Amino acid sequence: MRAVVLGLFLTMSMLVFSKDLQTVRPSSVGLSAERLDRITELSRQYVETGKLSGVVTMVSRKGKIVHFEAVGKRGLTDQRPLSKDALFRIYSMSKPITAVAAMILYEEGKFQLLDPVTKFLPELNDLKVLENGELVEPKTPITMQQLLSHTAGFTYGFTRDNPVDKAYQDDEILNAKNLDDFVNSVSEIPLLYQPGTRWHYSIAVDLTGAVVERISGLPFDQFLRQRLFEPLQMHDTFFDIPEKKMHRFLPNQMWDAKKDQQISYVEAGYPIYQNTSFFSGGGGLVSTAMDYMRFSEMLRRGGELDGKRILSPKTLAFMTQNHLSGALVASGNGENPNDDSGLIRGRGFGLGFGVVKNPVDMGVLTSAGEYSWGGAAGTIFWVDPVEDMVVVAMIQQMRSPWPLRSQLRVLSNAAIVKTNK
Repeated sequence: MRAVVLGLFLTMSMLVFSKDLQTVRPSSVGLSAERLDRITELSRQYVETGKLSGVVTMVSRKGKIVHFEAVGKRGLTDQRPLSKDALFRIYSMSKPITAVAAMILYEEGKFQLLDPVTKFLPELNDLKVLENGELVEPKTPITMQQLLSHTAGFTYGFTRDNPVDKAYQDDEILNAKNLDDFVNSVSEIPLLYQPGTRWHYSIAVDLTGAVVERISGLPFDQFLRQRLFEPLQMHDTFFDIPEKKMHRFLPNQMWDAKKDQQISYVEAGYPIYQNTSFFSGGGGLVSTAMDYMRFSEMLRRGGELDGKRILSPKTLAFMTQNHLSGALVASGNGENPNDDSGLIRGRGFGLGFGVVKNPVDMGVLTSAGEYSWGGAAGTIFWVDPVEDMVVVAMIQQMRSPWPLRSQLRVLSNAAIVKTNK
C-alpha cells in the first residue's frame, strides 16, 4: 500500500511539474510495459555482477514518460540506494546544450554559419596548421559551422600521440581560469589538420561557449541559465553545484581492466564543480535524468516545452541533419575522441549531435534520423523522431567497457508494439 501511495505521489508530482511530461501507462502510447521492464532487469544485472554501481533510466514516447527507474547504489564509496534525482557528471552531454545555446543566437541573426570564428574570437587570427612537422597557414578560415561539427582542426589532448595533443596536455588548457584564458591558450597551439578536411572530436564546443559569451555579453553560465535552464525548468543543471545540493552529487568510478573491477575515480582538476570560473561547454555540466529528459523533450517537440519556445522546429531539423561530407564519418558517442577513422558505420554528425544515417550499417536496432550524444562517464541520451521516443540513461563510470548503450537501444525499441508508420 505504501509503495502504491508513493507511486501516486511521484506521478502527481510530475504532473504538476510539467504538463508536457506526464507519466502514463506504456500501452497508451504503443509500448509494452512488460518489455520495458527488461530495461530494469538489465540494470539489475549490471549492478548485481559488480559491473556498475547504479543506473537511472528514462523512456518517453509522444511526450509521455513510460519508464523511470533508479537501480543500485550511489557508488563504491557511498552504498546508499541511488535516487532518481541524483546529480551526475554529464561531461560531453554538455555539448548538445552548448550547440542549442549557440543556435539561439543564430536565430537572432547574431552570426552566420559561414562566418569566420575569428570574427568573435580574434585571438585565433594567427593560428597555424601543423603539417608534416611544419607550421603552415590555414587554407581556409575556420567557420562557425566547422566549430559546431568538429571539423575545425582542433583536437582534445587526450593522448600524446602527436605534438598538438601533447601541447594541449602540457599547457593544461582544460584547467583554464575562464573562457578568455582558455581562448588565449588555444591561440598558442597549432591546428591538427586543415579546417574542413576531417572530423575530429575536440575542444571546439568549449570555443563555441566562448563565442556565445562574446556575442551575448553574458557569462556563459548566466546565458544558459537565463535562455535555457530557467525556461525549461532545468533547476538541477549547472557548472557550479549549489552547496545545498551537494548531497545528491554522486561519486565517480572507473573500470580497471587489469583488475577486472570498478575502482574509485579521482577527478584530475577538471571540471571542479564548485567555485567554477571556467564554464566548459564541452564537458563541465552536472545534471539529473529528469532535467536532461526535459532538454531532450524540448528537442523532440521541435524546440518548445511547456509553452516555452527555445528554437524553431526548422532550426532543429537543420541541426540534426548530417553536416559532414561523404569523406567525413563521425565516430561514436564521445568515448573515442581521436577516432576519426570511420569505424562507427552508419553515423554522421550534425550541429552538436551524432546522427544515425543508416541503422543497418550501424548494426543496432534504431531509426534513421535518430540523434544523440554521450558523456565520458557513460551517460547517454537519444531522440528518435521516427518513433517519437526519447531515452536518457545515467551512470558514473569512466572507461566503461559495457555495451549498455546498444542494449538500451535494443530493449527500448523492442518495447514498441505499435509503430508510428
